Formats: sequence, C-alpha cells, structure tokens
Amino acid sequence: MSPYGRRQGPCRNECPLRRRAPCRLNRTESDLRLFFRLLTLLVFALQTELRSRLGWAVIRAIYDGLPDFQVRRLESMGFGPFLRLEELAPDVALIQALKERWDPECHAFLFPWGHMVPTLEDVVRITGLRVDGQAVTGTTYTSYQEPVERLLGLEVRGERSSLVQRMVLQASLGVTSARRQTGEGQVEHMERMTDDARAAMAEEEGEAADRDLRQFLTLVIGKLILGTRGDPVSCRCLPLLEDLSSVGNYAWGVALLAHLFDSLGTSSRVTGVAGFFPLLQVWAYYHLPSLGRGVARRRGAVPLLQRWRFCRDERSLRRQVTMIHDAMDTIPFGHVQWTPYVGEDDATQPWVERGRPYFGRDIWLHCYNTVVPLHHRLVARTLGLHQVVVEFPTRQRSWERPGRSFRGIQQVTDWTVRVREQLDDWERRGKEVVSEAASDEDYYQAYARRYGAQVYRGTRRPLDPEGWIASLEGVLHSTIQQRDDLQAVVDQLRGELERAQQMVGGASSSREDLGRSVLEGQLAAAAARAEDALVQLREREQELRTALARTTVLEAEMAELRLRPEAAEVTRWRQEAEAAARWQQDAEEAVRLRAEAGDLRTQLGEERHRSDMLRSEMRGLERALALVGHSRSVTSRSGIPSGSTGHYLTGSSGRQRNEEEERRQRERAPEGSETGPRVMAPPSPRPPEGTGESG
Repeated sequence: MSPYGRRQGPCRNECPLRRRAPCRLNRTESDLRLFFRLLTLLVFALQTELRSRLGWAVIRAIYDGLPDFQVRRLESMGFGPFLRLEELAPDVALIQALKERWDPECHAFLFPWGHMVPTLEDVVRITGLRVDGQAVTGTTYTSYQEPVERLLGLEVRGERSSLVQRMVLQASLGVTSARRQTGEGQVEHMERMTDDARAAMAEEEGEAADRDLRQFLTLVIGKLILGTRGDPVSCRCLPLLEDLSSVGNYAWGVALLAHLFDSLGTSSRVTGVAGFFPLLQVWAYYHLPSLGRGVARRRGAVPLLQRWRFCRDERSLRRQVTMIHDAMDTIPFGHVQWTPYVGEDDATQPWVERGRPYFGRDIWLHCYNTVVPLHHRLVARTLGLHQVVVEFPTRQRSWERPGRSFRGIQQVTDWTVRVREQLDDWERRGKEVVSEAASDEDYYQAYARRYGAQVYRGTRRPLDPEGWIASLEGVLHSTIQQRDDLQAVVDQLRGELERAQQMVGGASSSREDLGRSVLEGQLAAAAARAEDALVQLREREQELRTALARTTVLEAEMAELRLRPEAAEVTRWRQEAEAAARWQQDAEEAVRLRAEAGDLRTQLGEERHRSDMLRSEMRGLERALALVGHSRSVTSRSGIPSGSTGHYLTGSSGRQRNEEEERRQRERAPEGSETGPRVMAPPSPRPPEGTGESG
C-alpha cells in the first residue's frame, strides 16, 4: 500500500510477461520468514514456564516494599512463609519428564514401582501454604470488569475475560518496569524495584491501603499460586478478596494442588506446566533422591523449599528428559523414599499441625471450576502402610465441566451449588485411608496387569507388553520389604533373648528363675521361627531374582523375534520410500527445470521486445538524421543560419535527439576548435538593393 492508502500498480518499465512468473527469491524469503516464525514459537513454547521467574522476583520486591502493617496483615492471612521463599530456578527437564508420566484418569504418576502423587502434606511442608479451612470456590463470571474497577481501581475494557494485564497490575503497585537496566546487578535491580514499590504504597491504613493489598494479593494468587502459561494474571479470586478479614480462612494450598493437577492433564505436546511448578521439583528431590537433580543447600530451613537448589545441566532438553526417564526405569524400589518427612521438627512449622487432620485421606480438591480428586488410597505407602488391591479409577465426572479458552472465559456459575456433593466431601475432610494388607504383592501384580508397558518411558528397558517384568519386580520389591521387616523382628527377638538370659543368671528365687526360663524358651522359639521364615524369604528372593532375569531375557528374545519379520518389511518399505523419494526429487527437478524454462522464455520475450524498441528508435534516428541533412541543404540555399538546426530538432524530435546531434558534431570537430555550446551568430546585415557586389 502507498503512504496515501492507494495500492501501487506495477512499474511502467516492468514487462507484463515478467509479472506472470512468481519471483523465486521472494518465495525463498517468505519461506525463511515462516521458518524463523515457527522457530520463535517453538522457543517460546519451550520457555513459557520461565516467565514465572520474573513474576517471582517482582512479587518478592513488592513484598519487601510493603509497610509493616501490611506485612502483619499478610502474616495473619497465612501468606508469610510462602512470600518469604527464595526463587528456585526451574528444572524444565524434570517437570517435563514427570508430566509425561502423569495419568489423567487417576490423577497420579505412573512409575515401575506403582502410583505416586503429591499430597496435601507435601504442599504444606514444601510451600507453607494453608491446606485446612474453607474451599477456594464460589461464583465465576463472564466478565470481571466491575470488580476490577471497584476493588483494584484499574480501568478495564469491556472484554469477556477473567484476566488482567500483568504490566498494568505491576504499575499500580509502583513497578512500571521489571527489566534490568544496563550495568545493573541483581541486588541493585531488586533494590530499585523495592524502592519504587515503597514509594507507591499507602503508608497508613484505609481504603488506599486495602486497594494496595488487594492488588498485591491478586498478583500473588494469579501469578504464582494459580499461575497461567501466558503473561496475563487471573482475577477469579477477586470476589474472595473483597472482605480482607476472611482471606486467611481459605485453603489456598489446596487450590494450588488442584490447579497443578489440572495443568498436568494437558497435552504432552505442551512443554512445562502452569501453576507453582517448584512444588513438583522439591517433591521429586525428596521422594526420588537417586535422580540427583537437586542439591541440599540449607538445613533446618522451613518451608522445605528453602533447603534446595537446582543442579544445572547444560545438556539439551530432550537429552535430559531421556536420561531422567532411563533413571526412573532403573531406580531400585528400595531407593524410593515414601516417607521422607519422618523425624522433621514440626514445632517450627505450625502450618503443618493445622493441616494434619487433612493428611492421608481421599478427598476432593477445589479451585473454582477445577474440582479434581486426590486418590490417596493409591499411595498408601506414603503413610507407612502396605498397598492393597484397589479399583483403579477412571475419568468419571458427575458434573459437566465447561470448556475454557486460553482467555479464561467462563459462564456465570455458582460452584457451591453445582458441585455440592464434592464440597460436602471436603467439609467432612474426605475419607481416611486404611490398609489391612500384609504385603504389596497383590497390588503390584494388579498394577502390572492394568498398565503393562505404559509405566516404562526410557530407552534401556525391554518391551514388556504383558507387564510380566513389572509384576516380578513388584513382587521382588515386596519380598525385600518383608525380609527387611522380618530381619528387624529377628534382631529384636535376639536382643530380648540376650537380656532374658542375663536376667536368669542374676535371679534370686527358684520361682522367678522358672518364670524367666519359660520366657527365655518362648523367646528362643519365636526367634527360631522368625529365622526360619527369614531363610525362606531369602530363598524366595533368590528365586524371584532368577525368574526376573530369565523373564527379561525371554522378553528381549521375543521382542527380537517379533522384530525379525518386521525388519524385512521395514527394509522393503525403506527401499520403496527411497524410490519414492528419488521419484519426488526427479519430479521436483522437472518442475524446477520447467520453471527455469519459463523464466528463460520470459527473458527471451523481454529481449525481443527490447530489440524491437531499439529498432524503432534506430528508424526514428535515421529519419531525424535525414531531416537534419535536408535542413542543412535548405539552409545553405535560403541563407538561414546553421544555428537554427538545434531549434528544429528540439521542436520536432525532442531535447534528447538535439543533444545527441550536438555531441556528435563536437566529436567530429577538429582539434583546437571550440567544444563548448555554440552560440547562434547574429544574421549579417542585408545589403541595400542595387549595391550588391558583382560575381
């Protein structure tokens, strides 16, 4: 388009035939632009979760700039421990590897050793957020324009959305720019943002201070606790923030876990997860220490997220994810920490004591329109119990969940009415998980039959479509656990027997001696029976190890046999594919040659057109030269000065031909003559009649 809004036509000197063939250079530039655009989108998709780091730093800077009375109000609401957390660098590879093992049907991770899932105890210990109290639920609206303008004092356009722009929200808190300036270090950057926030905050209690606190809580909840992958911030929490005195009554840690479960259930093509992803990292650091992804840095610090930092890995993301899957598939069952918090000093974590009534229970988690189950019975081993065979859950919802776009558009829905049954379950604190099983063997066998090879994602494990390897590994692990438990019983009985024998040696009466002898005999018999059982368990363990090795070899051989007929087929397909590729290359070469021939024909037509134009110009010049010769002869006969020839050429053939003729005359002029423009000589005076000279 032209600057004046009118479409520019083709250049007048451009050949009409040239416009028919597309420009190959333009096509190449268009392809390059498309490639770089796709590459940019890919890099953005791989780094979407890194945006949350920026939000963390900004929130911490604003928190440090709050007045003391605002900090005390946040402490009374239960946000103090969470807001004092230091930034944790994201382990994108670990998060992606965990997400690829998430089962959206049972809302748990699938590992070779069984189900695992973050629980409410993990949330409260790692983040310090409250997991007891009222469910985070209420009414969702189509547009939040009115509460945003009334409670936050921000101008919002009439959009159907539950999101507000992060930059607008930050600017209202004093941080207009979170970018680091040139030559500015991290400490100076944080101090500058803190000073900007402190200058914008109300220093006394009142409506302005309440507005500042609501703006800050909206940023904390919408960016960290219920964070999205994009830049805007969710403001669905605004109805719960209207009465600031009741904000601390809600279980924000439960909303965090529900939002995280919902994000893990998205497509595996989406890299990373929304929400507070550091919970997954630290959860894996505690329960799967063999992965070696985290490094302990500070002992005794609470919440437990403060004790860890990410061990950076410079390898590619896909390589790291593959290595994590391989490690998960080969971790010995005994290296999985089911109860990592044994021995923790809960006196320094009062939020843990408040949430203990909700630990170890099957319960529904609420976060507005997100309502997901926490199947704690699938991971009863986190309570130190043996796992019984349970019916594995499937995706079943008793209510209709509305679809959501990335803009967060909702219908006006009162979730306290729509999910009344699930809300009543939360208010009853769910259902306690108990177990009467003596071992985990039945669970492991049922687990292997249900999921088969689905639990393996690495490249070092053989194919196990029927789940025989997983079943044998599970039974072996259960036998090892029974052996360890029985070994502890044997050691305890032997200790009691030694103490009884020492007491018999120092007895004072025959009656006491007789009773202690009977006790000694009972202890000796019990110890002997326990040792016999221990020997049997060790023999069974060895048999299971042998069977596992034999089954692994057989599965590998069967996989090879299955692949042998497929190998010839694959070879044939490869040959056909190569032939098709060669045919495609020949076809593309033919198309290219046709295009080049078309271009050559176009150029040939242009050259012919140009030669015709040159011939026409040559004929015009020849006619002009003939006219010039005729003019000179007429001038010599009529006495007209030769300088008027230029005027004739200018009037008849134009200035260009006149200049060309003058240039040729100068080239033919002899040396020493004037080469500058000739000036027309004045006409000679006409002699009077009768006085002419005689010839």
